[in-house]
Amino acid sequence: MTSGPLRAGIIGAGRISDLHAIEYLQNPAARLVALCDRDAAQARAKARAWGVPDIAIDDDIDRFLARPDIDLVEILLPHHLHLPVAKKAMAAGKIVSLQKPMCLTLAEADELVAAAEAHDRPVKIFENFIFYPPVLKARALIDEGAIGTPLSIRIKSNPARSATAWKVPAAANAWRQEHDHAGGGPLVFDDGHHKFALAWHFMGDPEEVHAFINWGEGPGGIRFDAQSMISFRFPGNRVGNLEVVYSPEMEMISQYYAQDDRVEITGTRGVIFINGGHGRLAATPPVSLYRDGALTHYDVPSGWEQSFVLSTRDYIEAIGAGRPPLLTPRQGRQVLRFALAAEQSAREGRSIRLSE
Repeated sequence: MTSGPLRAGIIGAGRISDLHAIEYLQNPAARLVALCDRDAAQARAKARAWGVPDIAIDDDIDRFLARPDIDLVEILLPHHLHLPVAKKAMAAGKIVSLQKPMCLTLAEADELVAAAEAHDRPVKIFENFIFYPPVLKARALIDEGAIGTPLSIRIKSNPARSATAWKVPAAANAWRQEHDHAGGGPLVFDDGHHKFALAWHFMGDPEEVHAFINWGEGPGGIRFDAQSMISFRFPGNRVGNLEVVYSPEMEMISQYYAQDDRVEITGTRGVIFINGGHGRLAATPPVSLYRDGALTHYDVPSGWEQSFVLSTRDYIEAIGAGRPPLLTPRQGRQVLRFALAAEQSAREGRSIRLSE
């Protein structure tokens, strides 16, 4: 590996790559040097849009991974390709950042964890929501004892419609409708990974999960796994839930996905509210704290892109400092287990104990 800036290559030039590229383009400790996509024309268009038209472009993953001028690869591919491509990247000696969810099954996850822990380079499961500035502020407040011991977490995921949201390519929606490619529904399993990661981040590993996952039609005939409710129980008489509701006639303010995310964490002394994620419901404060009869608002950056920037920045710093990333593959497996338990519960009509 070079002693200069970390040389990064991105595999997958889809919609989300715009956000993954930001920090590599601006961090002096890293440099974006290559981009791989089976649609080379799309990759070249992305490179031009990012202001790096001269970076290497390739449409063959094996040839791309063989390049000696790439230290780190960011893997942004459909879920069913995560395990095979991550293993190829490790075999090629690369540092790896793998898009969530890490795999489709726990058996695949175990295979990836074993490969990663035998690899002599860092491997990260990319998760951005735990680096979202309002989430970081909430975590800091909790660590300071602002609400005492957290007792419950309530997460609301609320897709809607938006005249300002970005356009998602039809192909990106299409593969998410195929179970053998996506592993689960687009809202509870795919986007839900962020929410399960938040619950895990604030409350730890759950003991039991129970889910009602229903299906309806979204925009353009897309099938959505909503309206849905997932409940979870944590050690120490602590609880939580994730509510997924699609509001087709509600207008959402968002420059990204047409979706709002709200979190409420209740403790022994107070309550923290995180308002917004992908989008926002009007001009709500990013973070609010209720304690001792008073409500305090915190104005922190709330652009969703900042969660990608800070997640990537943390990994670059972790590599430089020789510390583990967040999430490690073993931690990513815990979040995947959480999400798969919800899918299993809804499928079998029973609560799933995580010790099963």
